[in-house]
Amino acid sequence: MKIAVAGKGGVGKTLIAGTLARMFAKDGFNVLAIDNDSAMNLSYTLGIDTDIKEKIVPISEMKKMIEERTNVSGAGLGVYNINPEVSDIPDRFKVSGPDGLQLLVLGSIEEPATGCLCPENALIRTLLYNLFVKRNEVIVVDFEAGLEHLGRGTAKGIDIMLVITEPSQKSLDLCSKIINLSKKLGVINIFLIANKIIDDSQIDAIHKRISEWEVPLYHTVPFDSDVGKADLNGISPIDFNSNSEAMNSLKNLYIKLKKLKEELFDL
Repeated sequence: MKIAVAGKGGVGKTLIAGTLARMFAKDGFNVLAIDNDSAMNLSYTLGIDTDIKEKIVPISEMKKMIEERTNVSGAGLGVYNINPEVSDIPDRFKVSGPDGLQLLVLGSIEEPATGCLCPENALIRTLLYNLFVKRNEVIVVDFEAGLEHLGRGTAKGIDIMLVITEPSQKSLDLCSKIINLSKKLGVINIFLIANKIIDDSQIDAIHKRISEWEVPLYHTVPFDSDVGKADLNGISPIDFNSNSEAMNSLKNLYIKLKKLKEELFDL
């Protein structure tokens, strides 16, 4: 199953992506976690060892490799291969984490013309297609909010799009844009997750805001001070307190997604 997690920065999408990846791995699934966010914090949530974490170089910063893969021999300046060979990249550059999971850090494209199909963008888009469509494992991707590397072919490989919001209008506005883009790209299973919920009044306000979205509020995760404490101590939240309010809620989300996986693939 291929799960994409998206949302505004700071809403907790990395928390949810990393914790779900850990839970799938603990259950014995082959898991590849993908960090495609500019903050590149997924390794912390996963609990990757510090010595491994410090040696990670994002794929987007491997300039020599990108040039080699996208170069068109004899072509002029500005001409490059938009479908480079990438099938070997995940297994070459992934690193090992807890419970047998693997992490691949893509990073993001920081160039001013980030929407253009520059060589870095071409390689990452092709790599995402390869990951979603051609690999047979549980893949969880922590996306940037813009989803700019998704093309129609890539998006069709996504089985579940989890769009994360916090109880704020700015966050919900961006979620609406992400949901509409995901629909246009052909993603079928799109679910809204509300994080950092303090009380029922916030849930009621979210329901009112999304009443015409045709996308359900699939799950809510309570605000949990232990998540912040884990971050401050440099410990994965699931290792810091696996029975905190947020972790127990995410266990329930995991159970729902695992059941959905069985409905989609195992029957």
